[in-house]
Amino acid sequence: MTHIIPVEQAAAKLSALIHSLGSDEEIVLTENNLPVASLRPRTDNRGHRAGNCKGLLTLKREGDGHLRDFGEYIA
Repeated sequence: MTHIIPVEQAAAKLSALIHSLGSDEEIVLTENNLPVASLRPRTDNRGHRAGNCKGLLTLKREGDGHLRDFGEYIA
């Protein structure tokens, strides 16, 4: 569902708008009745934590040792 809100109104309650977003919702911000931006929830949910990319990196050359310290994140 899409909600259309003027920027002036959104600025006053931005935090509440962000936290109220459902997974299939979008908030379109307008100025002078024209869309200028939109807010949508993140869908990847990965965040920024150590080990999030485990399994996404592929070594092209084995044995060089250049990624030795990252082995636990690669396999």
